[in-house]
Amino acid sequence: MTQDPLIIFTPSGKRGRFPVGTPILTAARQLGVDLDSVCGGRGICSKCQVAPSFGDFPKHGVTVSETALSEWNAVEERYDRVRGLKEGRRLGCQATLQGDAVIDVPPESQVHRQVVRKAASARPITMDPATRLVLIEVQEPDMHEPSGDLERVQDALREQWQIENVTAGLPVLRKLQPALRKGEWKVSVALHTPANSDKTMILDVWPSLHEGGLYGLAIDLGSTTIAAHLCDLVTGEVRTSSGLMNPQIRFGEDLMSRVSYVMMNPGGDVEMTNAVREAINTLASEIATDAEIDANLIMETVIVCNPVMHHLFLGIDPVELGQAPFALATSGSLTLPARDLDLTALNAEAQVYLLPCIAGHVGADAAAVALSEAPNQSEDLVLVVDVGTNAEILLGNKEKVLACSSPTGPAFEGAQISSGQRAAPGAIERIEIDPDTKEPRFRIIGSDLWSDDPGFAEATAVTGVTGICGSGIIEAVAEMRMAGLLDPSGLIGSAEQTGTARAEPEGRTNAYLIHDGSADGGPRITVTQGDVRAIQLAKSALYAGARLLMDQLEVDRVDRVVLAGAFGAHISPKHAMVLGMIPDAPLDKVTSAGNAAGHGARIALCNRTARQKIEQTVGEIHKIETAVEPKFQEHFVNANAIPHATDPFPDLAKVAPLPDVHFGASGAQSGSNGGGRRRRRRA
Repeated sequence: MTQDPLIIFTPSGKRGRFPVGTPILTAARQLGVDLDSVCGGRGICSKCQVAPSFGDFPKHGVTVSETALSEWNAVEERYDRVRGLKEGRRLGCQATLQGDAVIDVPPESQVHRQVVRKAASARPITMDPATRLVLIEVQEPDMHEPSGDLERVQDALREQWQIENVTAGLPVLRKLQPALRKGEWKVSVALHTPANSDKTMILDVWPSLHEGGLYGLAIDLGSTTIAAHLCDLVTGEVRTSSGLMNPQIRFGEDLMSRVSYVMMNPGGDVEMTNAVREAINTLASEIATDAEIDANLIMETVIVCNPVMHHLFLGIDPVELGQAPFALATSGSLTLPARDLDLTALNAEAQVYLLPCIAGHVGADAAAVALSEAPNQSEDLVLVVDVGTNAEILLGNKEKVLACSSPTGPAFEGAQISSGQRAAPGAIERIEIDPDTKEPRFRIIGSDLWSDDPGFAEATAVTGVTGICGSGIIEAVAEMRMAGLLDPSGLIGSAEQTGTARAEPEGRTNAYLIHDGSADGGPRITVTQGDVRAIQLAKSALYAGARLLMDQLEVDRVDRVVLAGAFGAHISPKHAMVLGMIPDAPLDKVTSAGNAAGHGARIALCNRTARQKIEQTVGEIHKIETAVEPKFQEHFVNANAIPHATDPFPDLAKVAPLPDVHFGASGAQSGSNGGGRRRRRRA
């Protein structure tokens, strides 16, 4: 019997089988995918635009042909003719399913936009930007001195500001003469002088005194999210911050899936390069609009990212990074014209600086974390963990710093979780479980009230409770362990074993019910055995990487732990330690650094000397490649237990003693016998 086509939506990861001819919008609604539509599917509002992808997707186990969707119909053609559709977009209400499909829902088509939790740090930065503004008075042209306007601008910069070796590109030359004459031979010029260089480039010119400001973007280009901070290059002030989902998710949620996509689909690297550059252009335009500035005043951009994102952004084939010896095309810092990277939303002469990469799997984002947190200046032994789809880990002090990358996967972002979703209003982000009653209480993004507070239902009526995001699932699993619902092996107990009807049978295992909104048409949000396993795999990779660095330094403990990234700002140290994500340490020695990679990008944007400093520091960091270290697998297996199979956690035991429960095979069987509501259907 032929199966119905499989449809997979990204970035949510939700999937299901539907009959041939099912509209994409209908499939999305039935799966609970966040796809907007206000016109009732008549092809009028354009809110339901989607981006189909084609080729081999090993991560999803499908091959998508060019005929996976129906051909364009008259409604789409009319809409494109009148209002225009972006290349590669379809209207979800018009395109129908014809075969296995992978469909990306772009941010503008989502009802609940993701909250990108990579806020700018308020820590001070010493200003010494590579791009600055100066006012000069230029000698008027003279019949007896037949020099050009540019040459006289160069003379003025030399005499009035002691700036030598000045050049200008064609866009500036086109503007120079009108600006000089309008300004009565006084002009403001934006100058860019790279670190370690005595050459200066004129980026733009204005008549007389320019008071519109100069701006730069500090961009944290992550595997899952892209966050940007618009900074005033005079004061260092962050004017506004924004972010969006990395559209490359539709090609694979983790980095190796994207490399595999390139290997199996000729031209796949070009697709991903175009997608991420278009996303950065969109983000730059939106952030300029939000700040009410002219995007042409964005003169410089600093980008930090992991090595695979680094290569894909630059348009370099990342295949070598997917196999030993994980060779980078270049590991040094780069300064490139924005036009060479198709960043058309910026000033025509804007410059882009990329921090150096540390190793084939330890990128410029880790370098930015090192710049922000400075473990090489620490007196005590500090472990810095920047958690994302790919975790960057630094361990050291002023004597020596080690670095590695660990493939945690997207579970910490809420992906691969049964009720998981990205961080958006309505998502459960905090949870507590009473160890006596086993009853949960939770908070969702968009409300400060807990679910058992008076007024919670009214306060959350607009968004509802829609799912659980990364910080929520981490806290949920840790709370289940502390409440005795989960044993050290990660097995969820049955209702009989745990004493609560919230432990529900699900096939041969059990699940824990957090919220049941089905009476009002909402979702039932549970933590399944599969969810626990996904979190165990992610946290084991993280802990194993940290432990590997500790082995290299021959230590069993660290003095302090710094949690960086969106995770670090939104999860409690106690939950992280109960889960066994980080080594044991006194809880007051576990702190959050917020978005350390983004802060490092801002430091590099605002301070040229910092660029020189991190370029030198990266050369002194010792890189450990987890993929070829034999002990990594041993540490990974031991770290599967919650918190750990062999490593002691004495500091954790003082503040959160864990119940000694063991459910074993009988627990799974009990769950199966407790009603057995779900049966495997015959093929």
